[in-house]
Amino acid sequence: MSYIELIKEKARLDRKKIVLPETTDKRTLIAAANIVHEGIAKIIMIGNREKILDGATWLELDLEHVTIINPAETELLDEYVDLLYETRKAKGMTIEKAREILLSDYLTFGVVMVKAGHADGMVAGACHATADTLRPALQILKTAPGTKLVSGFFLMCCPGSPYGEDGTFIFADCGLNQDPTAEQLAAIAETSARSFKSLVGTKPIIAMLSHSTKGSAKHPLVDKMVEATRIAREQYPHLTIDGELQSDAALVPMVAKTKSPDSEVGGKANVLIFPNLDCGNIAYKLVQRLGNAEAYGPMLQGISKPVNDLSRGCSWEDIVGVVALTAVQAQLQ
Repeated sequence: MSYIELIKEKARLDRKKIVLPETTDKRTLIAAANIVHEGIAKIIMIGNREKILDGATWLELDLEHVTIINPAETELLDEYVDLLYETRKAKGMTIEKAREILLSDYLTFGVVMVKAGHADGMVAGACHATADTLRPALQILKTAPGTKLVSGFFLMCCPGSPYGEDGTFIFADCGLNQDPTAEQLAAIAETSARSFKSLVGTKPIIAMLSHSTKGSAKHPLVDKMVEATRIAREQYPHLTIDGELQSDAALVPMVAKTKSPDSEVGGKANVLIFPNLDCGNIAYKLVQRLGNAEAYGPMLQGISKPVNDLSRGCSWEDIVGVVALTAVQAQLQ
């Protein structure tokens, strides 16, 4: 059974309510129908009921068991307006502005539903930029206690790969922090380790990646990964982490024996931390497209309740996978 099928099985044990606000996107409609059919989660869709069902009819989908909420018609609107106002009034929010936002911005409406406890999580991003998904989540839900930094990771599943945890990895940060400092990279490593442990269930082994292995090159980017490793070891001594490591030294045992023979991570890594967003984003897309890997995310870690992003190039199958992962995150909370 593939990793994502195992996640779906976990999601079915305690079906959570997940909001899908992008109801004008046909991938979202197809995903919603399949999620309900597979019993992975209870789905809430936001928008005009007639338009959503018309789209479902055109696509020959069954959305009978999906809950559809129209912000302009729901009895919950006044409650949500008050909640958004109280949450953001220190930042200049007014009752009138809160109502306007909730009637026009379905992503914010979905986040407020999660804040109110009427949904357990939200998945969006199929037709919105990461910033559009993240902004209301950070503003309304805030960061989880003890979190230094919100970051984004991809859960990568590489069928048949001998590397990682049976071909399963976390890549971070691939969607959020453009040029993290050494201290921020250490924090990303720690939260990524927690995400790996909770979602995959085995020990995270973290490689701080670079174009250099153990001093083979000199550059400020190399120095940053060395310093990030030092900080992570000092602040999070429970982690199994090493750096700086080149990708082959991190993944391939025979290469690790040559390049990093004393490393407890070399040749065994399953959590890969990239120096910046360019590296992480390019890497996951290359692995996905050229290596035929399944890429789920960018999942957001460090927010108080599960809100996860999607690549705008996602398929409906990707949406199903991210919803299953979001449901399991909600179970763990």
